[in-house]
Amino acid sequence: MIKTEPAGQPARPTDQSAMAVSRRGIFALAGATAAIAATPATARTFGTGFTHSVASGEPQSDSVLLWTRYVGDAETRLEWQVSEAADFSNVAAEGQVTASPDRDFCAKAMASGLAQDRWYFYRFVAPDGSMSPVGRTRTLPQGPTPSFKLAVFSCSNFGFGWFNAYAHAAEANDCDLAVHLGDYIYEYGGGTYPDASNRHPERSLMPETEIVALADYRLRYATYRKDPDLQRLHQVLPMIAVWDDHESTNDSWKDGAQNHQPETEGEWSVRKAVAKRVYREWMPVSDEPYGAYDIGDLATLFRLDTRLEGREEQFSIGKVIEGQEDPQAMIAALAAFREAEYANPERQLLGAAQEEWLAGALQSSKARGATWQVLVQQVLMGKLSSPRGMLDLIGDSLPEYARRRLIASSLAAEAGLPLNMDAWDGYPAARDRVFESALAADANLLVLAGDTHNGWAFNLGHANENVGVEIGVCSVSSPGFESYLSAIPPETLAAAVVATNKELHWADTSQRGYMTVELTPGAATTEYRFVSGIRQRSTQLAGTKRITTQAGSNTITG
Repeated sequence: MIKTEPAGQPARPTDQSAMAVSRRGIFALAGATAAIAATPATARTFGTGFTHSVASGEPQSDSVLLWTRYVGDAETRLEWQVSEAADFSNVAAEGQVTASPDRDFCAKAMASGLAQDRWYFYRFVAPDGSMSPVGRTRTLPQGPTPSFKLAVFSCSNFGFGWFNAYAHAAEANDCDLAVHLGDYIYEYGGGTYPDASNRHPERSLMPETEIVALADYRLRYATYRKDPDLQRLHQVLPMIAVWDDHESTNDSWKDGAQNHQPETEGEWSVRKAVAKRVYREWMPVSDEPYGAYDIGDLATLFRLDTRLEGREEQFSIGKVIEGQEDPQAMIAALAAFREAEYANPERQLLGAAQEEWLAGALQSSKARGATWQVLVQQVLMGKLSSPRGMLDLIGDSLPEYARRRLIASSLAAEAGLPLNMDAWDGYPAARDRVFESALAADANLLVLAGDTHNGWAFNLGHANENVGVEIGVCSVSSPGFESYLSAIPPETLAAAVVATNKELHWADTSQRGYMTVELTPGAATTEYRFVSGIRQRSTQLAGTKRITTQAGSNTITG
């Protein structure tokens, strides 16, 4: 059940209908060849007219991108309006946009000429006079800015349970901007992840198979975007979003992916193009792979692509030790790998062009007097190794696949290698170059990361200097370490991980939720908000955790 709303606010919608919202209270709320073509029959699976409410994103000080979806018999011209008044008595901007079957009937319009630091309402109007739900959005501030608050999310797997983190953020109504760090959808088929034993009985995926083709990706987004709490979040807050791997497929890189088999699923370049296209159809995002957002004199947010733009293939610890039986021989092979391929100074995660852009953008942010330089990106930057003696803590209860994984990570730790080669840890030279750029710019660096499903707080260091702080958000619904290390009490596991990794200040390995990050000229304060569960739809919290870094310290101070 949904918890009762506070006095003075009406109930949250219990279905996909949307309601307009006020500032402080919710009130009546191609690239892949000709195979990329419209799919009208699939498009009508979720009805006709305005099927998926509204959304906004890409905010700047004078503009914001608006999104809706309108399914008709053919291409339809929609009117859009932006107003400071909920009744649209004074329209600040308006225009037209086309909902076309070629774009799965999704329509995006850039509303410009808006006032800075302002909340607005917006809506779309169809030719027959029908209207979309009313959305709320805002522009970014210019000049002196006393505070700005982000709601940060990652890893929202539909099949595991309800998106209660989205519901709580919309209900709390205390943030200025939503930030999604990736894994907004998952590509797996029904019964894979989650498997049949973990799948929520009320959360049926469409299609049931793994998504590979254009129609598959579109139907999967349509399924996710029909979730009432995700719709509500998009309706009340603008969003800056980055994709991670599951928006295409697991452990993707620029030229392939772990979960892509060319012999049965076709060319990777086609699947990647399809995944990008559909993401940009269904999300209120720019088509640019990376970008910057200035929040007055307070901060610059840098939206990065660490997944598809320039990433080279991930290293595999399993391949390094393949064919070895003796543990000492395995460690020797890993040590040799550490000194050779792993240390390659040319290895890329961002790609040369994005790396150069970021270095210059950090300099520009500091030059204009911004206090904070915030990296909005996907994977952990902090150094993380497996705790020694982990297998002794587990005993014989672990499934064989997990045991093999833990053995490999334990051997890697013995050889001085990290736990996760899919993160920045797998690209140490690329990480060093970003750190050097941050130090050269004298940046006040705050890194946001998702991907792991668990919560992390790192002090980032390079060459005996403090570079910044990284805050890793727990997942909205995807399971964390507790799902396959259930034999270890979460507090024991978290303590062991923190004790092993000197840069790691704090960890949570068992809870779902989201975090807020409040920026002020003096400090950045993160509050983790852990939901009470995801099997029932609820906005009740199980607890919170606050972490603070003072401006200029480049370390966690509380």
